[in-house]
Parts: sequence; structure tokens; C-alpha cells
Amino acid sequence: MKDAFGLPQSLLVLGGTSEIALATARRLVARRTRTVWLAGRPSSALEQSAADLRALGADVRTVAFDALATESHETVLGKVFAEGDIDVVLLAFGVLGDQAHDEREPLDAVRVAQTNYTGAVSAGLVSARALQAQGHGSLVVLSSVAGERARRSNFIYGSSKAGLDAFAQGLGDALHGTGVHVMVVRPGFVRTKMTAGLPEAPLATTPEEVATAVELGLRRRSETVWVPGALRWVMSALRHVPREVFRRLPL
Repeated sequence: MKDAFGLPQSLLVLGGTSEIALATARRLVARRTRTVWLAGRPSSALEQSAADLRALGADVRTVAFDALATESHETVLGKVFAEGDIDVVLLAFGVLGDQAHDEREPLDAVRVAQTNYTGAVSAGLVSARALQAQGHGSLVVLSSVAGERARRSNFIYGSSKAGLDAFAQGLGDALHGTGVHVMVVRPGFVRTKMTAGLPEAPLATTPEEVATAVELGLRRRSETVWVPGALRWVMSALRHVPREVFRRLPL
């Protein structure tokens, strides 16, 4: 169960090598979290991530999980929940893709969409049902400001995040009053290995800053978290820019 400050004692990370997710796990372990499950494709990176969290004092377990293997999600995640209650599920997997390449190779574009949206719908619904069955818990979904309005430079990725964001909001509404809390996190450009080499956008942030915002959101039981907070107002303005003007913006 969560402590008096709303912080979890147990955490399940879907996307166990995500830099944002690991920064969040480190922050939560430093506060209260004692049990962490890292779910991801088996790799040395996954095992190293687990070892790093164990060094901070957490009981860390890894589980083989593939976002694209949706037929396995109920079995894999069911085994995790069978081991005991999970206070927070952090849905953090996703791929950026390569816009120019993916426009030429539709199957690669489909893989981006299937990972970021279809896989998340499956894992999100399975996790939500398990949280509802135990009567409490939070599902934290890493979305993106890229889903707020499609941009020429990354509309494949952005459209997948738009779908994910809408799904998570609807799921939160469906679970309202059940004891399960859904929180959508919308970071802007985050400096990670995934974005290395890309032109840095204004209001760029770090995994640690996203982790700080996630912790605060859990304490407040927020439904939507923007990182940094100023992006709420920036995106509100951009949503209403006429399309012909929007096309000419350096986005």
C-alpha cells in the first residue's frame, strides 16, 4: 500500500530500460519504494538496471515482457500481480522511430504505432484490471507533448502518442471511483539516448526532472502532468494556431 504521503511501496515498470522510468524508480526507491519489478525484453541492460536499483536497497525482480507480444500480456503481468499487490504501474515503453525512413517503409511505421499504441492499450487494460481487482493503485502513462498536435517532423510518432494519450484519459474516466488512479505524463523534449543527435527543442528537460514531476503527481493524485509545467500553456496556444500558419512554424 502507499504510505501517508501517497508514495508507493511497490512499483512495476513496463519498459524496464527506459531512462525516464529508471530515474523515476531511483527517486521512488530513495523515498519509500521497496519492491520493484522491471519488465522488458531480456538483455544485459535490463539486468544492469536491476542491479543498480538493488544497490540502492530495493528488492528488484525482472520479468520478460514484449510490448508487441500482446497475446502474452495477461499471462506475464498476471504472474507479477499474483506475487502481491502493486501500488504503481509505470507504462514507459515506446519507440521514437525515424520519420523520414518510416514514411518510405510503412511496415516500420506500423511497428512504431503497434509499440506505442497497440501494445500500450493491451498492457494498460491488463494492468488496470489487476489494479481494480486489488482495489487500489495508480497507473502512470508516459505520453508526450508530441501527441497534442501532429507536426510534419514527427507525425508518425506523434499520432501514436495522441492515441495513447486519449486512451489513457478515457481509461482514467472509466476507473474513476474504483480506487484506481490514472495519471498521464506529458513531457516535452527529454535528453535521453533515444533523442541523442536530434535538434533540441525549447523547454527541453531531463529524465530526473520528469521523475520529480511524477513523484509530485503521485502525491497530489494528479490526472495530467506536464514537464516542464510551462508546456501546458505553450501547447494550449499551439493547438489553436491556424493550420496554414502552423505549417510554416519551425517545428
